[in-house]
Amino acid sequence: MTCLLTAPSRRLRAAMASLLLYGTTSTFALDTATIVASALSPNCLEYRVVGVCYWLFCTMFGCSVRTSVRVRHYVPDAVVSSYSNTGANPWMEVRAMSMPNPTARAGGDGTTNHDNENNLAKFKNADVIGHPAGLVFSRFVSSSGYTCQGAGTPFMPYLLSTFDTLAWRYNIPELAYPEALIPGMREIGSRAALNLWGNVYPRGGFLHQADDYKSGAVVAQRAGDVVTRRVQPHVYQPLLASARAGYWPAGALVETDASTGKWQELTPTLSTTCAVFPHGNTRVQARQGDYAWALWRPYACCQRRGQIFLGSVDFM
Repeated sequence: MTCLLTAPSRRLRAAMASLLLYGTTSTFALDTATIVASALSPNCLEYRVVGVCYWLFCTMFGCSVRTSVRVRHYVPDAVVSSYSNTGANPWMEVRAMSMPNPTARAGGDGTTNHDNENNLAKFKNADVIGHPAGLVFSRFVSSSGYTCQGAGTPFMPYLLSTFDTLAWRYNIPELAYPEALIPGMREIGSRAALNLWGNVYPRGGFLHQADDYKSGAVVAQRAGDVVTRRVQPHVYQPLLASARAGYWPAGALVETDASTGKWQELTPTLSTTCAVFPHGNTRVQARQGDYAWALWRPYACCQRRGQIFLGSVDFM
């Protein structure tokens, strides 16, 4: 079952794709308008009709069973920034949220500036802030059909590493977790495939990685891992929605698994597509060590057509 797009919606998508492609060739200052425009990405949206929902609808004259279409699509829940210099979030309008404080100052690399040193210690701050697209994104999705609501609130800070000092800068208590001590557990990529980017644990700002882009990506994955789980030893707000009748929200983000979430690069280059880490796409090194991605997560829902939800059939 497919959804037909109207001519105006096709023209809108084509125009936005052209605009975004123009921005993929070079670095630029990241601002809210650019982030909002980037959310109009059919590739990241991945809109699908996946099933049918059944509702019991009752009136004083009796009851009947009604149906509605179950859809699934991705939602840009947050912008995740990963950057070297404390207070220098590449998203300009929210930079003031994470300025240096007495417990979180400075940043950057730990040993030398030679990229060929594989033991180079790097440090990245990370901010997870609600994606600003909001109403613009909802209108974009409505051109395809029914819209599922994401968990993110525009401009809401879910994690600011400058306020998570103990966990982010000292790796306490996660430095002693099995995931941080045992090779092969919770890693982004694999040694066997020769594409290991780094380890998820401990979920802090320090890691050893000669490639700065990969460092930024690993730290972004760590931040996304924290905020998509409850009761973690960090200072943060969970980026999670509660399930209800006819609504199936995204769960915990898992590395390399696109069915739990995927990433759209915003800076140093602006991408029209989404991918998981690790990926083989062209990787541009940011001059100041600052990166940002939109975190897209999958949601499924159907329109309420009765008082009682009876269940659903998922074609997928």
